[in-house]
Amino acid sequence: MEGVLGYPFWGPKRPDYCGHPKFELNCSGEAPVITINSTGYRVLGIDSREHFLTVARTDYWNDSCPQEHKNATLDSTFFDYTSETQDLTLYYRCSSAVSVGVSSQFSCPNDGTTVTNFFATDATKKLLSTYSPTCQESVVVRISDSEAGVIEEAVNALLQPNLTAALVSGFVMEWEANNSRCDECVKSDGVCGSNHTTGEFTCYCKDRPYKFMCGSDSVTPGSGIGAAVSGIVVFSIAIACYYKRENIRSTRIVIWKTNTRDQEFDVKAFIRNYEPLAPKRYSYATVKKMTKSFAERIGKGGYGTVYKGKLPDGSLVAVKLLNESKSNGEEFINEVASIGRTSHVNIVTLLGFCYERTNRALVYEYMPNGSLDKFIFTQESSSTNRHLEWKTLYEIAIGIARGLEYLHRGCNTRILHLDIKPQNILLDDGFCPKISDFGLAKLWLTKESIVSAAGARGTIGYIAPEVFSRAFGGVSHKSDVYSYGMLILEMVGGRKNFDSAASHTSEIYYPNRIYKDLEMENEESILGNIMDGENEISKKMLLVSFWCIQTNPADRPSMSKVVEMLEASLESMEFPPKPYLFSPTMSP
Repeated sequence: MEGVLGYPFWGPKRPDYCGHPKFELNCSGEAPVITINSTGYRVLGIDSREHFLTVARTDYWNDSCPQEHKNATLDSTFFDYTSETQDLTLYYRCSSAVSVGVSSQFSCPNDGTTVTNFFATDATKKLLSTYSPTCQESVVVRISDSEAGVIEEAVNALLQPNLTAALVSGFVMEWEANNSRCDECVKSDGVCGSNHTTGEFTCYCKDRPYKFMCGSDSVTPGSGIGAAVSGIVVFSIAIACYYKRENIRSTRIVIWKTNTRDQEFDVKAFIRNYEPLAPKRYSYATVKKMTKSFAERIGKGGYGTVYKGKLPDGSLVAVKLLNESKSNGEEFINEVASIGRTSHVNIVTLLGFCYERTNRALVYEYMPNGSLDKFIFTQESSSTNRHLEWKTLYEIAIGIARGLEYLHRGCNTRILHLDIKPQNILLDDGFCPKISDFGLAKLWLTKESIVSAAGARGTIGYIAPEVFSRAFGGVSHKSDVYSYGMLILEMVGGRKNFDSAASHTSEIYYPNRIYKDLEMENEESILGNIMDGENEISKKMLLVSFWCIQTNPADRPSMSKVVEMLEASLESMEFPPKPYLFSPTMSP
């Protein structure tokens, strides 16, 4: 979740008195679900500071044809739509006579040959205004303005809009649950909650519960605890609320103690708290069986070796066996805690894990085309020798950007990857890129833009300046943007950006030379003999990459902006300034 799970939310692992009666989360499925006026909503994100909730209707999750077609309403006392949302109307069982020439159509199972369904935003309703009387049912669902814009652009271009994408992206609503009271309670060193008998707001303090804030008012009347209960018991309830909340925080990357017993306890505590929400847990014997005793090695990295395996249903998997020498648990926790809560087409899927003493393994979906590096690094640097077409490289660049955008802004917890490089980009059989290897990742559980990065590491040639020297600023999502920029430069140039074996200073950092050619419009030197249509793609990728590797993190775009630039026209892009780390006057 975006932000730490706390008041007013509660659920199976968080007592009802720690939250508000209207904000129960059911965590039994793949994602938390909140029920509002008898309608279930899948919770995609929680912003506790701004009091925003990103949700999508459960009955329309990956399904535009639920068994029951019903409109939903919000409880206006506690919830309200934000201004950045709008209605999407779905029309069911319409006459086939209206289907000609309308792109916003969708079908449902068991639809007859004479039945057609349509969907329309507020702006595209006029296209269907003459058709709606012929439709037997209509349902209004809420979507974001950005998704509505995508639908409208597709309709105007006579393309088929992606209805499923609009529904699963969800929308943002605002909540009100005695927010101002809770703020005052927290300021007074209390913990926000409610009276589990009356549902009234309660501030749990060290000595006793109060109506508003610690020490300023009488004990909450009718409290289930009662005014006569000792301060120790009341304090224990406040600690219970705090501890349940802190269990969520415990999944962030930590600086490990040197004592082995402490290390082992930390990992076991994590497994105990997180396992109900994690992918499937396998025994070590099962892992050995699925890999045929680790018979086929398909990769090796600093933290472990990857083997090819097969699940009982025949599905191929990649099993990453972590090195025993790295068995303090940091790598294991980072990957399970970060990637285990993601779900995106451009993020590799973690299917399961194994934890038995020093035997630790991670089970991923299998990527038949391996990693990106083997397709972009050739023996010759000429672009005519590359293995992938420019259009494919461009689509891969956009896919990686969308994956990072999701990690930074769109998933349940913001995640900084901190090790973006070609070896960590895997390709499926259709060359769809998937970000992998979250061993150095940091969970970004608040809206703070800077995270702690004690002992931060990475791969030379991709590390942002601020990661190895705080003189350049704090580590943030802009650090991933820098690594992405360096990766794109390598994809365009077909060679590594950093060459420690180079004999001349000017050859060590390839970006320095490529920027000079770009500035002088010496495109032939940069890209070699390529077609005119491909030149626009490659030049656009270069401009984006140099914006991404600006030395000052504040000058770099967000990944959302990167996606926007990649999809925009070349003429609309501004020429980036030269990153001063690559200035000829500076030593590399």
